[in-house]
Amino acid sequence: MSEPILAHRAVLLQEAVDALALRADGTYVDATFGRGGHSRAILDRLGPAGRLIALDRDPQAVAAAGEIRDARFSITHAPFSELARVLDSAGVAQVQGVLADLGVSSPQLEDAARGFSFRADGPLDMRMDPTRGVSAADWLATATEQQMREAIGGYGEERFAKQVAKAIVDARAREPLRRTEQLAAVVAAAVRQRETRREVGQNPATRTFQALRILVNRELEEVALMLPQAIRRLAPGGRLAVISFHSLEDRLVKRVLRACSEDRLPSDLPIRARELPQAPLRITGKARRASSAEISANPRARSATLRVAERTGAAFDESILDRIGPEPWRS
Repeated sequence: MSEPILAHRAVLLQEAVDALALRADGTYVDATFGRGGHSRAILDRLGPAGRLIALDRDPQAVAAAGEIRDARFSITHAPFSELARVLDSAGVAQVQGVLADLGVSSPQLEDAARGFSFRADGPLDMRMDPTRGVSAADWLATATEQQMREAIGGYGEERFAKQVAKAIVDARAREPLRRTEQLAAVVAAAVRQRETRREVGQNPATRTFQALRILVNRELEEVALMLPQAIRRLAPGGRLAVISFHSLEDRLVKRVLRACSEDRLPSDLPIRARELPQAPLRITGKARRASSAEISANPRARSATLRVAERTGAAFDESILDRIGPEPWRS
């Protein structure tokens, strides 16, 4: 096993696993296996009758899961937007918990051949599943300047999106942008000419690379598709735990959980009726963040936010989500 994989640390490991309130005989889903940190911790707490179903869209992650020799464990190569299909294939109607650790993993970032990072030169790919979809290089080769501006500004929250988009269009007219080093240099030149208050230590290309990664992998759309499936498949008392790593993901998760936990009954109903569970979810506690000790040991944990909700006995009506709009990550 390579050093990047050995160095990988699951973020908010104990907090996330504790949040699931595991039952020894329960069935659980790890929707983002990664390198298995959360999965192994869950298996350690399950009894002989317990079961863990994992998913990951990255073939390398699925291959790494082959190291787990446990009859209670299975993994499927699939994005978590296909959660319901995977559970149907496994013959599972309901589960006692779902854990989703969103975003890019450390092994993906540290492997230059995957093209996620500007820190080492590699092909400008960025696909979590290299067997599907369009690479970042191919998208940049055909996207209009306006499309780039909207993606970089919307997904990367880059205030110089207009300048970056124009710089990319000008650069690709001279030569194709196929390498991470090329793109990082183009973005850095466009940002540094205008930058006055970039976050200390942040590379000028950070926000643009984040935007392209989110776009290429349809990350926010994937989360928006996964959450209702997870809520629908949770048994009463089951827990949903989601770890996000940037503001767009967290905003989306927060809005969905809040919408599904609000009581929409008229205020003049009798108190006895209002005591009944009326929303499909109940938010359990405040958002959790990594401790200073974990951040010191694993700087990636600095931006992590864990949100947890518990399934009630009320029916889940997906029209609830109509209130948050088609793109609930938007501010």
